Amino acid sequence: MRSAADLKHEIERRLKGYLKRDTSGIRHELLSLFIKTRSVTIPEAFEQLKTKFTVSLQSIASMIGTVASRIGILSVQKRNDNSTSVYTLRDKYTDMVSTLILAV
Repeated sequence: MRSAADLKHEIERRLKGYLKRDTSGIRHELLSLFIKTRSVTIPEAFEQLKTKFTVSLQSIASMIGTVASRIGILSVQKRNDNSTSVYTLRDKYTDMVSTLILAV
């Protein structure tokens, strides 16, 4: 069984790898958006990121899905209307994400 420290190191390793492959800066900007707002929907993230990058709604959905499922630093909650999901940066990873955004 993994300890909490082992899990945190694994998430940090995955996040570093994810950010190292960011050639355009969009991944950094997406994570910065989560640091600033804490919670965001895919359409809200798209509206923010399309001002700086040439992106599609599908590409933003894919990035957020990767961060939520493979890296595991986001929690997902459905809204009452069941049409949109709200993605929230988990509190225990806020400091790690902030540090890595500046470092990588």
